[in-house]
Amino acid sequence: MTFFSVKLTAVVIAASLSVSAFANQKEKASDSWLVQQINKHPDIVAAQGTMDAVFSQVQGSKKALYNPELATGYEREGDANNFEVGISQTIDWWDKREAKEQQANFNLTQVSKAFSALQQEKTSLALQALISYKAAKEQAAIAYKQEQQLTTLLDIVQQRQQTGDLGQVDVELTYLSLSQILNNTALAQVTLKQAIVQVKELLPDWTEDRKVLPTQGIALNTDNVSQLMQQEWLNVHPTVLSAKAQWQSSKAQAQVVLLNTKADPTFGIRAGKVDQDSLIGLDFSMPLNIRNDFSDIARAASQFANAAESNYRSVLRKQKFAITASKQTLLAYQKNYLRWVKLMQGRGKRSEDLLTKQWQSGDMSTTQYLLALQQRAEGLNAGIELKSQYRLSQIDWLLQVGQVNQAIKQLSR
Repeated sequence: MTFFSVKLTAVVIAASLSVSAFANQKEKASDSWLVQQINKHPDIVAAQGTMDAVFSQVQGSKKALYNPELATGYEREGDANNFEVGISQTIDWWDKREAKEQQANFNLTQVSKAFSALQQEKTSLALQALISYKAAKEQAAIAYKQEQQLTTLLDIVQQRQQTGDLGQVDVELTYLSLSQILNNTALAQVTLKQAIVQVKELLPDWTEDRKVLPTQGIALNTDNVSQLMQQEWLNVHPTVLSAKAQWQSSKAQAQVVLLNTKADPTFGIRAGKVDQDSLIGLDFSMPLNIRNDFSDIARAASQFANAAESNYRSVLRKQKFAITASKQTLLAYQKNYLRWVKLMQGRGKRSEDLLTKQWQSGDMSTTQYLLALQQRAEGLNAGIELKSQYRLSQIDWLLQVGQVNQAIKQLSR
């Protein structure tokens, strides 16, 4: 199974990967195409809309809280026409606008980091879908080849049975093996079709002949990733930063609610005419928080902020353990996959030729030959599955350290 290659070195700083692609220039991925496909996903479009809306809220929070108010009045008293015109303005005495702007900025940070996390998640799902598709394609090819092999074998066995070289039992065993592989072929084809649908759900314009990424697999040197570097990645992980921004937004919201418990004064001026006399007046008003001082609401906002802080600590802790678990999984699959590669060097084709020669020469019975063919196919499928799980664990590790997008960007250079 082939996919893409990434070389991770010790010079990696927070929020970046140093990646080398071991592939020909013509095989290199089109990062822009992959990003465009991911950005077409409805979840990404919805998240982008949310981010745009919050940005508009930030722009609105920069403007004054209160507009001036214009008041006019007219009355007729006997033969006299009385009128007045006044204008008043509420003053943001406690600078609530600044607190609201600060909260809006934290909200924007929160949704932007959530958007980044969603992009990485969708990208990793697309890469994992491509890996699963490749594995399903290889396993379907093995099943089809095995079916063709047994079909040809059945013809040979029937011919040898007619000449008396083999018995009816050999024919029946071959029929049974062929019937079993027909079911395996059908299952492999169904799995392949499902894998294709999964890729197209994430990459709408993808076709089977498109090379999204270089043909080699990933080569991650996790030994060069120090604990300090891993901690830096954890601190700037978009999911962690989103939770942190949510906590900061909740604190800012608590400050806004606290300031809202404080009344803002309103000043006004009036001018008019009463009968034949001119009228000039000054107005002042101030809400009196006597019946309700809104302290309960302020306390609730503060408690929500404390809960948001606890949630941030929880997200940070969970992500730390997720990174550790994903790295351990990657190392386990890497060890066994590399061992499998070493064991299987050239043995796949040699074992097939050897088994065929042994059966044709009579050194192996038909029963043993059929069993050996089945074991060989199972061994190849197990290798494909091991390789697939190894590469899936690589993508998961990149996702957990928050470096999927950086890896793809470096890879496409």
